[in-house]
Parts: sequence; structure tokens; C-alpha cells
Amino acid sequence: MKTSQNALPVTLLGLASATLIGLAMVLPFAASIASDEETAFAESVRGLTYEEARWHPLHFKPAIDEATNGQCLACHQGILDRDVLPESPAGVLADESLAWYQTLDTYQGDQQTFHQRHLTSEFARDVMNLSCNFCHQGNDPREESPSATATDSPFTLRKVVNPSETCLRCHGTYSWEMMGTGPWHEARVDFEDEETPNGCLICHGELYRTVRHQVTYLNGDTIEDLAQSSSDVCFGCHGGRAWYNIPYPYPRHPWPDMDEDVPEWAEDRPTGSDARFQIEPQ
Repeated sequence: MKTSQNALPVTLLGLASATLIGLAMVLPFAASIASDEETAFAESVRGLTYEEARWHPLHFKPAIDEATNGQCLACHQGILDRDVLPESPAGVLADESLAWYQTLDTYQGDQQTFHQRHLTSEFARDVMNLSCNFCHQGNDPREESPSATATDSPFTLRKVVNPSETCLRCHGTYSWEMMGTGPWHEARVDFEDEETPNGCLICHGELYRTVRHQVTYLNGDTIEDLAQSSSDVCFGCHGGRAWYNIPYPYPRHPWPDMDEDVPEWAEDRPTGSDARFQIEPQ
């Protein structure tokens, strides 16, 4: 792929309406990708230099809030075309190793990239309704440090994605200490059998936190249906990654027969989801 110092990769510059129409056929998560507006947008960014592109208004508020997947993929399609490396920089062969998510009942097949697992995989399309701008809310190049040092730097190096506003909305740690169950890979042995394939629902079926997943970025009804057959539907998000050992203050939506006494650990919890993602009443 040819590149120059001041230009976007040639393959990105050439994306236009034909590419967008093709994307609509292969990306169910972006079904409206070939709209007239998105086709016109692809034409408008064709030929931009790298600096022109990174300062495009779409990368900033308020435009980023209304950005469509098609507009993002006009330049960033490569993020979905990219596959897992056959061999990691450390020399680990992908076809001879097992990623943690491949151990779950909810996953089949070879390893996939982060974006594929969250946007285009079969399970992702079933249970999630994520868009590019759910995670990517724009980033100001002025906040990127050109030469950060450990001792002195006039700039603040910011993450392109804020995990507290994205990852942790689903991947907060499984707080087994608070629940008194023990780590799930050990506790599930006592909770599950052929008649009870999902031990999570012993408590969360009718007793606790039964109003959940009612946000625009999830397909709540499908999650509940799939969870009847395997606790991996729950644990794959709420505990599957060891490095997500960070609690998240999930809102406690009132549920039927909810105890009026709020436990101490939940006193500061919100009682409703973020207004940006609340589902409009039918």
C-alpha cells in the first residue's frame, strides 16, 4: 500500500460510493451505509491530506455525536478488513493458541480482532448494537503529546477511547466478593447442571437486578433469551477478561419486589441508565 508523508493511504483516498455499497452487503451492523448522504461524504473526503483529515469536523464535537458508521468507514474501513496476525510479535502462533474468548460457549471459529468481535461477529450482531461513535467520540490532536517524558511534559497524553465511558459499561468486574459466590469458574460447578445451564439466573432470574440491558447499544431481549442456555452469555462480558478488575457503578433500575432497603455498597449507584442511551418508551 503506497503512502506519502502528507497523504492518507492511497486505498483510503479511493473509497467512494461503490465501496460503501459493498460494505452495506457485508456489514449488518451498518445497514444504512450506502445512503446518499454517506456516499456524498465519501466523495467529499477523497483526496484530503493526512492533516486535513485528522482536523476534519467529524472528529470533533458536536459532529461526532451524529457520525454514522458509513462516514467513519469511508476512511477507516481497514480496521474491519484487518485480521489477527498469524504470529504475534512475541512469536505466539495464532493457530496454536487459544484466546480466552474461544473458551466460551458463545464463540466459534478462529480468533478475530477486537473490532470484529464487537461489530461484525455473529454473536456481536445478536446481542449488541454498537456503532463506531459509541467508543470513538473524537480526539483532539492538540491533546496528543509529541514527546512525552517520564519526568516533564507540557502535554497530557490522552487515550483515544475512554474505557470508563465505553468498555466498563459492559466489562465491569464480576464482584464475587460482594456476592459471596467465589470466583465464577469455581462457583459455577455448584450452581449449574443439565437442568440449570446458567447459574447466574438462580439469583438474577427472579430475585435481583431483573431489569437490565435496557439501553440502545444492547439487544436486551436477545441477551435474555440466549442467557437461558449458558452462563457464558453473562460471564463473557461480566468477568471474562481478567484485566477488567475494575468495578463499575451499574445503575440499579427498580425491579419487581425490589427491597426498599439499599445495601451500603449501592448507596451511590444511579437508578437509571445514562440519558444518551436510554430506550425511548414505546
